[in-house]
Amino acid sequence: MDSLRFDRPKFRLAGDRGLLVEFGDAITPEINQSVRAMTFALETAAVPGVREVIPTYRSVVVVYDPLTTNPSLLSPLILSLHEGLARIDTPAPKESVIPVCYGGEYGPDIAFVAEHNHIGTDDVIRLHSEPSYPIYMLGFSPGFPFLGGLSEKLHTPRLTSPRMRVLAGSVGIANNQTGIYPIASPGGWQLIGRSPVRLFDPERPDPFLLRAGDTLRFEPITPDEYQRRAVGDEHD
Repeated sequence: MDSLRFDRPKFRLAGDRGLLVEFGDAITPEINQSVRAMTFALETAAVPGVREVIPTYRSVVVVYDPLTTNPSLLSPLILSLHEGLARIDTPAPKESVIPVCYGGEYGPDIAFVAEHNHIGTDDVIRLHSEPSYPIYMLGFSPGFPFLGGLSEKLHTPRLTSPRMRVLAGSVGIANNQTGIYPIASPGGWQLIGRSPVRLFDPERPDPFLLRAGDTLRFEPITPDEYQRRAVGDEHD
């Protein structure tokens, strides 16, 4: 077994109605698969008192009703489910294709990413848009996808001083991660492009476009295509 993956989950309290279930000490596809399987197992089991199951890189947060259940009851149940995780047939990931206009006013840091990695800007676009990225978790802001699988040739440190406002749809790189800002917010990631797709919209029946456990692929588009597809004033 991967030495970074725990033989059995570790439990930590997360406030007065949360239980953190950890599966390993690193961010790896294997550990995240355990996270996905446990999330599916808990949601399928419909455990009394469990209000929400939140997957992260290497752990699951179980939010519960303290009037119905508690960690002493939940821990043995989770350990029992863990014994059968390898036999759980989790749903196949759904892939979303996100159009991105790279460089220029949409990606002001693409030249720095290229220079830092001793490649051209065309190489940045090619390397960034080639993979199918696993969506490990959503967080930071509503619907922000933290993606795995960024090419080592694109690893670039964060900005030394974060921007006070990053526009919604901005696609960035920070160290070995890449992601998309779903709403306008402060941020310190290196911006290499922007998407016209709205990842978070509170007016939709389902506000979130993406889900942890699915996959995402970037599709390069031209500035004219961006303008045709842009919606709302958050992208202006």
